[in-house]
Amino acid sequence: MSKESKQLKLSLLLVSPPHHKIGWRYPGADAGELLGFEHYRRIARKAEEGKLDMLFLADKYMAEDVEDPDFWKTAGAWPEPLTLLSSLVGETSRIGLCATASTTYGEPFHIARMIASLDHLSGGRASWNVVTSNGNLEARNFGHARIPAPELRHEQSEEFVGVVKALWDSWDDDAVIADRDSGHYLRPGSARPIDHEGKWFQVKGPLNVLRPVQGHPVIVHAGASEALKARAAQDADVVFTALKSLPIGQAFYRDIKSRAAACGRSPDELLVLPGLNLTVGRTEEEVLEKQRCWTRYADQKVKMDHVSAYLGIDVDSYSLDDPLPDVDTAPGVTPKYRKWHGEAAARGLRTIGELYRHIAQSFGHLSLSGTPAQIADQMERWLKEGGADGFTFIPRHFPGELDDLVDLVIPELQSRGLFRKDYEGRTLREHLGLARP
Repeated sequence: MSKESKQLKLSLLLVSPPHHKIGWRYPGADAGELLGFEHYRRIARKAEEGKLDMLFLADKYMAEDVEDPDFWKTAGAWPEPLTLLSSLVGETSRIGLCATASTTYGEPFHIARMIASLDHLSGGRASWNVVTSNGNLEARNFGHARIPAPELRHEQSEEFVGVVKALWDSWDDDAVIADRDSGHYLRPGSARPIDHEGKWFQVKGPLNVLRPVQGHPVIVHAGASEALKARAAQDADVVFTALKSLPIGQAFYRDIKSRAAACGRSPDELLVLPGLNLTVGRTEEEVLEKQRCWTRYADQKVKMDHVSAYLGIDVDSYSLDDPLPDVDTAPGVTPKYRKWHGEAAARGLRTIGELYRHIAQSFGHLSLSGTPAQIADQMERWLKEGGADGFTFIPRHFPGELDDLVDLVIPELQSRGLFRKDYEGRTLREHLGLARP
């Protein structure tokens, strides 16, 4: 596909609380209903109104440390992804539904069955975000003192995904014949055991769900490690990662696409959808006011040595309310601080606290601010200059930032021919332009 004819793919990261931990404090944000079904129904319908490719639910198997005073400042509880997405099947008709499920604490048969079921119930809109768990807090919720070493987690995960795919393939596509004369509902020989005997798993099979509508539901991998890139090049359809700038994005894009080609795949078979934070305003002044609003609701109790690490300059003798030190006169100025100081000037950030919170808010993801036309300019550049195939939008609060994307940015993208005006297919693979296995 030529660069001129390519269109952006857009996923919505749906997390509760939203990615930004103070998002619930933002004026107009949903706060007291983050586990209510109506909250998610509104989000799903708004995303489908905007013709987004999929809803993408992150997950982890723990609460934060309840001994930490900051625990009580965030809404650290959210629904289990497959349960929530299944409930949204009947509330949507086209948008994809991506559930995160860890391979560290689980069984391939369960995951294969649940994702296949979601694919059938949704008419071919299911996706699985494959992750390995991190941290000892998760390990202790499953009877382990500590998390396995990274190399073991990835080795186990690779086998896990292979078993899941084998189970999905344990049925032929044309298994159902419903022949009243012969009395056979299923075509004889259309299902078979997989007889998997591996280091980590022993699975007889076949699966007790027919082959998924999509053949294989869309596989997503999240991260940017060497192990992740090697695995994604072999078996992922989508990569979700953090790419802070276009040069970083271009380097990652070239790397992961070349790895896919080395595995005998077309580079177009692996989509790169990095995370994206947006601050959108109809005017530049509205954008600046939204940026300032975040600083008013941020927690003032932060350690200055943490701020120093973020900014790349020693600020222990300052307060968060002090103006940013001048790059030409402040002692110990680093290239990192020069970069952040330039970005602060461009964004109208004046104090140490404002710049620190801007950096912390984006969590390493690309952060764009501006009018719809300015935002679209940057997204178009990423697409046409080989930085990404699209983005995974990460709202810091609902519903406001999702409304801004759908009502302001997407019409601008559509007017440029960069995003669909309506769904053309029925399945998530069709939305993403991916072949059915």
